[in-house]
Amino acid sequence: MLLEGKNAVIYGAGGAIGGAVARTFAREGATVFLTGRTREKLDAVADEIRDAGGAAETAQVDALDERSVDEHADAVAARAGSLDVSFNLITQPAVHGTPLHEMALADFMASIDTALRTLFITARAAARHMIRQRSGAILAFGGAGDPLRDYYIGGTQVAFEAVETMRRQYATELGAHGVRFVTLRTGGIPESVPDFEGRDRIVEGIEKMTLLRRAATLADVGEAAAFAASDRARTMTAATINISCGALLD
Repeated sequence: MLLEGKNAVIYGAGGAIGGAVARTFAREGATVFLTGRTREKLDAVADEIRDAGGAAETAQVDALDERSVDEHADAVAARAGSLDVSFNLITQPAVHGTPLHEMALADFMASIDTALRTLFITARAAARHMIRQRSGAILAFGGAGDPLRDYYIGGTQVAFEAVETMRRQYATELGAHGVRFVTLRTGGIPESVPDFEGRDRIVEGIEKMTLLRRAATLADVGEAAAFAASDRARTMTAATINISCGALLD
């Protein structure tokens, strides 16, 4: 198993992507610590994992609350003996469909502020323990995008670009301590698009932009993340894994 003996904290584990990653990590042998703001969603994912023979614990943690994140990371490391993987998968607020010249500053900054604050807080909490261990992997979603394709998406793409900058800086600072930082890029996951009027158009657009004429699935994300978090990817840091089926060409 790729992650046997590892302890992984997943932020936003009650969501579609977070839940998929948690189930894959557990299947690959990790003890997963599921965090989020809604206990019921976390418990549902944890129950699935336990029913399949995996190990999962849940905690209500707001990934934008420094104290909450730090205390949880400290508790995991103390009780489990290590904190080996940290993956931030919380949902970012987004205002789409409005041109920048008509957008309110607060709407533009919503994605950027949430993405950077929560990534800084969660990565910092993990890094403090990983430095002492001289090992660990921090994962996040990021990625450069085509500005024509991503027209009218407010601050979302700016947030993804900023995450990549943080990935490079964190990886540079943490590398000497044996800690890796990797981002994943998908170009969109149809299964994670909520059910609303216009959903079919969005899903069709995601699939049409790919070279393979199919988009990444939740299972694909889980498999790629498990590899990135494992020792088989021990040479990978300051890197981004492109699982967009060719939608993102660089």
